[in-house]
Amino acid sequence: MFNYFSLLLLLLFCFVYHSEIFPAGNPPISVRGQRGGSITLPCEFKACEISDISLNSLSENIPVCQTEECSERVLKLGNCDIFIKDLSFSDAGTYILHVYYHNEQAELERQTRTYQLHIHDEISVEIGKQLKLDILLPNADKVEHQTERSTGWMAVWSRSNAVWSDRLTNRDGNLIITKFAASDAGTYIVLDSEGELLITLTVKASGSDRKHKAPRLPDPGLWSLSMKLTVFFVIWGILVILLFPIMYLAARFFEPISAAFGYLN
Repeated sequence: MFNYFSLLLLLLFCFVYHSEIFPAGNPPISVRGQRGGSITLPCEFKACEISDISLNSLSENIPVCQTEECSERVLKLGNCDIFIKDLSFSDAGTYILHVYYHNEQAELERQTRTYQLHIHDEISVEIGKQLKLDILLPNADKVEHQTERSTGWMAVWSRSNAVWSDRLTNRDGNLIITKFAASDAGTYIVLDSEGELLITLTVKASGSDRKHKAPRLPDPGLWSLSMKLTVFFVIWGILVILLFPIMYLAARFFEPISAAFGYLN
């Protein structure tokens, strides 16, 4: 009986917890930003009597500067929009914004906004060098890789099975590729336990010894001109080759006629 009631209490706690994070009728707002750049978490709440706001991730309370003139990294814009600058991969994840305001009866109420922040970036790595992927966030559950020539995704790390390849090592919370190869190029994505996208990192290979380098196509205008010149010379070559037999046959054909006219003269 004790185990039964304990299970019920645990289920009730989970229900209340998830209801707080993702309130009914208020699905997470997807926001995408580039590493090193900035984003705005839109509040879209127009109440004039806002008394306070608070911003939380799933693990901590985040201080928000209340004036636009402050130099902090996270600050409030307008009524309750949240501006975050100098983005890093560690900023990716779920955010909950609580807006406290007074209604017409001067009673304090609360509105909640939930955001899913996705960070992306692109880097270039020289063949043979070490690649350090600082993408293993505390809320990361899986890392998948798609090569430049593939349309499918391959898991390279998961929280339950660690690294899935002998070419990778997990060192100090980072995925390390000791000697970067062309096959390591492509796109890496980081997913949380709910399958939500946290990070997208595009890695390009550089270096003169890069294998499987895609051939460089000629400029369409130059290609068209080259084709025209090629066709022109081929046709003239064929005409020249055919001209000599035609002239020879014509001379043989008109030779008796020429002789006959010479005899008559």
